Amino acid sequence: MKKLAQREEQIMHVLWNRGPSFVKEIIEDLPEPKPHYNSVSTMVRILATKGFVGHKAFGKTHQYFPIVTKEAYQAQAVDELVGSYFKGSISEMVSYFAKKEKISEGELTDILDMIKNQKK
Repeated sequence: MKKLAQREEQIMHVLWNRGPSFVKEIIEDLPEPKPHYNSVSTMVRILATKGFVGHKAFGKTHQYFPIVTKEAYQAQAVDELVGSYFKGSISEMVSYFAKKEKISEGELTDILDMIKNQKK
């Protein structure tokens, strides 16, 4: 799976949250400054070429929907992040967040509980 550009990723988040959408609906949910209609239309077609988005035709207009799930893209992004910045080690990543005070002791306890529950 290919990595998405920032605006492409924003469009995918809109589609993941809204579900099937027309270009004008996608634009409504994008952050300011809002891109031009033609720019978003082009980006959505590029996402379709990359295999991230499908469409259903309604006359001359198209309604777009995600083909790649948020979870699948998220898994790839996290794997790349851990591989690139933490030598493939989840414990190094967690240690980094702990040192930067981005994760609390309570959150770590919750994570340990989740791990224990998955083993059951």
